Amino acid sequence: MTQKNKLHIAGAVSIIVTGDRPELFFQHCTSYGIQVWDVVKLNHQSCKGMIGLKDVNYIKKLRKDTNYKIKFIDRKGFPFFIRRYLRKKELILAFILSVLFLFTLSNIIWDVEITGVPKDIEEKIDGQLEQYGIHPGSWIFSIDSPKHIQQQLLHDVPELLWVGIDQKGTTFHLEGVEKIVVKEEENPEPRNLIATKKGIIKKMYVSKGVPKVDVHDYVEKGDLLVSGKMDDGEEAEEEEGKKEVKHVAADGEITALTWYEVKVSVPLKANTEQLTGEQDNKYHLSFGDFKLPIWGFGSSDFENTQQEQEESKLRFLKWELPIKIIETNIHEKTYKTVERTKKEAIEVGIKQAKEQLKLELGEAEILSEKILQQSTENGKVKLNLYMSVEENIIDTQPLRQGD
Repeated sequence: MTQKNKLHIAGAVSIIVTGDRPELFFQHCTSYGIQVWDVVKLNHQSCKGMIGLKDVNYIKKLRKDTNYKIKFIDRKGFPFFIRRYLRKKELILAFILSVLFLFTLSNIIWDVEITGVPKDIEEKIDGQLEQYGIHPGSWIFSIDSPKHIQQQLLHDVPELLWVGIDQKGTTFHLEGVEKIVVKEEENPEPRNLIATKKGIIKKMYVSKGVPKVDVHDYVEKGDLLVSGKMDDGEEAEEEEGKKEVKHVAADGEITALTWYEVKVSVPLKANTEQLTGEQDNKYHLSFGDFKLPIWGFGSSDFENTQQEQEESKLRFLKWELPIKIIETNIHEKTYKTVERTKKEAIEVGIKQAKEQLKLELGEAEILSEKILQQSTENGKVKLNLYMSVEENIIDTQPLRQGD
């Protein structure tokens, strides 16, 4: 950008100097460091030229010591443009209101799109989104983060295997994947049922196949529980005097008593932290590293806190602005020191061991537990537990026709 253009932006004034040899006045100005340009001699007694707005007062002072007359005839540049429009208050007000209106419309959800799922699940998802406050007309920065919404939907709509959320401008786009329930084959391949681990059979129900064990029998891992070969000394089918063996897909339910050894360690003294349920909310407008508080001023009265922040970007039409609204949730937290007796530590250890075992086994019933060994070392009670469990122990084994 040239110096002349810079002066035009800062503001420039057109003047006419009248007097004897007026061009000498402009030379006098330049000797004092005042920039002049576009100097044109109109006649013997007058010259026209441009000066910067910032030099107007200096020009007036210089003229006092001379016989020249100065007339200001034109004003150009950004300052005069702004001053001219500031006088039109109605226009300025209308412009500000229009910008605010467009800004408001740009930060409202106008459409919610759900794709990738059948109509019934789509309606269920739409109902859940309504409960979360996500619908056409809701504020974009008032809704939860996409990650939080995903977790809520997967919990509240069990038919969903996966859900992806994307906000495109004023459109809230959601794409889901339905869980595919794998149905058992109507005619499964011939198979045996075998034991997955050692145990004592507690319950048996065989719908297909030939049982090879009875209740109270002890089995090892890999032992045959139910055979898919229907021979057992009886003819399944006779054709031209030849005995044929029928192969079926063995099926049934078999539970057994199994045993596990679990080790746990429980401290006699433990520090715990807990949220009280009380919280303060603060809101800030963020411009880069600068944050302007807009709600929730002052510091929190809580002694111990845990903070969570959510950011929502503001938009104007299709553009994403470098401005964010930051919501800070300040939760009150308390610390507590728990001192346990040895008996209490043992009870906690047994509970932990059961939860740990259930997590590993899934659907299983813990029948009893017995402490094999216990000791106290370094402020901790160490337990070695022997636990009896009733669980399903069957697995399938393909049965080839040549077996």
